[in-house]
Amino acid sequence: MIRNWFFALSFLCLTALPSFAAQPAKRIVAHDATWPPMEFVDKDRNLVGYSIDYIAAVAKAAGFEIEHKNVAWDGIFSGLSAKRYDIIASSVTITDERKKVMDFSEPYYTVRQAVVMPKDTDVTKLEGLRGKSVGAQIGTTGFITLKKDPAIKAMSYDEIGLAMEALATGRIDAAICDDPTAVNFVLANPAYAAKLKVAFTVPAEIPEFYGFAVDKGNKELLDLINKGIRIVRETGKEEALIKKWIAN
Repeated sequence: MIRNWFFALSFLCLTALPSFAAQPAKRIVAHDATWPPMEFVDKDRNLVGYSIDYIAAVAKAAGFEIEHKNVAWDGIFSGLSAKRYDIIASSVTITDERKKVMDFSEPYYTVRQAVVMPKDTDVTKLEGLRGKSVGAQIGTTGFITLKKDPAIKAMSYDEIGLAMEALATGRIDAAICDDPTAVNFVLANPAYAAKLKVAFTVPAEIPEFYGFAVDKGNKELLDLINKGIRIVRETGKEEALIKKWIAN
């Protein structure tokens, strides 16, 4: 009887203890590193850029570790739902359609769509692209913008760099992408800077924001990321990253 009473008491004590789910040692972060200055591969083959540094600062502030992974854009969302990684930090615009299948952090950057064209163009509005061939990375908000007007010949590319190269060599008439990337491609490459310019930005029907994406329902991770974003913003780190990567 004494032995039975002892084991029963031990069992009750153990079951009364709080249970803690094992947390992963590292969160895997996916990037399509073809979108400078937000995320790209430098000359030493390192993943660098604004989004890379921002999510690293968020992780440090919120107290979790990350590992970066370079992933092709055309499979980046399916990889998240298949749990091949935990976070997407890849210039992903927050949209109602995307929110149906994934959850987003608080915004970490405001963006507009910019159109790049030859320097001698006088086109200043999206309507001026009707009848012209315009390149964009497939699945991006730039490509979605083009598809809204059937009179524009929307040309899809796996990477925005391929669209810019097609534009620079005269195979298409224009290219569209997020404004920091448009400026980077024009100014950072002397060959492009001699031929191309950012012709105009497209007025947004609603503000366009980047967010970090996580699997639908992963509230624990989302709360951690949002905590980190707030710390990064409040401590001035966000402003420093903008100056480092964008406002220079």
